Amino acid sequence: MNLMIPVRPDATVEPRFGKAPMVAVAQVDDDGTIQQWDTFQVDWDRLHDLGSEGSHHARIVTFLRDHGVDAVVATHVGAGMQRTLTSMGLPMLPATRTDARASVSAAVIAAGGKDQQ
Repeated sequence: MNLMIPVRPDATVEPRFGKAPMVAVAQVDDDGTIQQWDTFQVDWDRLHDLGSEGSHHARIVTFLRDHGVDAVVATHVGAGMQRTLTSMGLPMLPATRTDARASVSAAVIAAGGKDQQ
C-alpha cells in the first residue's frame, strides 16, 4: 500500500499537512516494511494562499490520486482536509514518531495492515 506523509529535509515528520513544503510517498507492506520511499517538493506552504481553500484541496487530491495513495500519516490534518480525505475513503493514521520512516511503519502496524484500515 502507498502512504503519504509530510516530511522535512532532515527526514523528520513535518507537522503541517496542507502547508507541507515536502511530502514522501512510501510503498509499505502490511507488516510495516517500507519497500520504496520517494520524496516530492510540493510547495503546499507557498501555494496554500494563492487561491481558495477548495482549489488547494483539489491540488492535494490530485497529488494523492496521481501517486495512488491509500492512506495518509500526519500529526495534524485540518477539519476541511479531513472531510476531503474521508470523502475519498482515505484513512488518516497518526504520525507518532519523530522519524518519518519509523512513523509510517508504526502507523501501518498499529492499523493492523491494509486489511484493517
